[in-house]
Amino acid sequence: MSATQATHGLLAMHGGSPVRSKFLPYGHQTIDESDIQSVVEVLRSDWLTTGPKVVEFEEAFAAQVDAKHAVSFSSGTAALHAAAFAAELRPGDEAITTPMTFCATANCILYQGARPVFADVCADTLNIDPQQVATKINANTRAILPVDYAGHPADLEPLLGLAEKHGLVVIEDASHALGAKYRSRDVGSVAHMTVFSFHPVKHLATGEGGMLATDSSALAETLRCFRNHGIGSDARQRQAAGQWQYDMVLLGFNYRLSDIACALGLSQLEKLEANLARRREIAAFYNSAFRGIPGLIIPSVRPDVDPAWHLYPVRIDLKYLSADRNEIFRALRAENIGVNVHYVPVHRHSFYRGLLGKEAGALPVAEDAYERLISLPLFHGMDDQDVEDVIAAVHKVFSVYAT
Repeated sequence: MSATQATHGLLAMHGGSPVRSKFLPYGHQTIDESDIQSVVEVLRSDWLTTGPKVVEFEEAFAAQVDAKHAVSFSSGTAALHAAAFAAELRPGDEAITTPMTFCATANCILYQGARPVFADVCADTLNIDPQQVATKINANTRAILPVDYAGHPADLEPLLGLAEKHGLVVIEDASHALGAKYRSRDVGSVAHMTVFSFHPVKHLATGEGGMLATDSSALAETLRCFRNHGIGSDARQRQAAGQWQYDMVLLGFNYRLSDIACALGLSQLEKLEANLARRREIAAFYNSAFRGIPGLIIPSVRPDVDPAWHLYPVRIDLKYLSADRNEIFRALRAENIGVNVHYVPVHRHSFYRGLLGKEAGALPVAEDAYERLISLPLFHGMDDQDVEDVIAAVHKVFSVYAT
């Protein structure tokens, strides 16, 4: 360490002063007075769940993503389960997905008794590689579940081509990608079914919640039934019709999103474009500040997409550094920068190791990326000082560990 580093750049984990006095998380919701008022109005209304705000939110969301139908759910995970059900996954079937995702993407396949098959990812975007998907398709394959990792849309056109050739369903997990565009089309209008999440760290927050967009009227009808215990009508519809009769036509779940959450979602939807613009602005600041730092690889963006920037995942180039990812992670955390890692590849979780063992296959790109990934804070509520603190901390840590 140089004298300059010793005076001005001593790492907090080595006894120096941290860049920030207050911890900055990697993601956080932004709630304002208009959001609060929208919820209060519902609390004073006649309906707390399955009321008029559900339909209003679904219609507004469908218009936002240019889909014919949007069906709300209690979580993104519930929406994934519903998609797997609507795709008619059954025991003995297989569905191909990516290891670089939260476990819910693969779990929804198991919920239906089917078997997840992992295909490796592209080295640039860390999205599922269509060429690898093609090698995994067999007579048992029924669906492909790509993930828009970090908000960068997966390469959907070749995946849809494979689906058409083999009679498969494409379920796009766009939990990271609300507002993103793929080849000038809104994410939500491309795949057979597209799932979104409204967890607090996402672009739009309802507490918990999710949405499924589709252009298929038949799929939308099945999805609405599935989320309501398998019953073909809801309480508000029966009240409006002045009848009590109802019929359970399939085995469903209670996956409904409440009017309270939908009111918050509607209020947040009004701010989506501004939130997306701020995320893209922060990503641009990061790109400019970090490009050229030895040992740090910024995210790749393909020319035919406009990412939504849910995450800003950098990769560590170990040949330029005297520390591994874990030490750099600890160093940034000590500077009060709330870095995280997205994700532990699904096939490496103990449950999946026990389920699949060596059948998970060789996934070298995902494995290598996992060992070098760090997600930096990125959310639309960050102010300029927050961004500057992240940039300062990254420069500080990487200068100390540069070889």
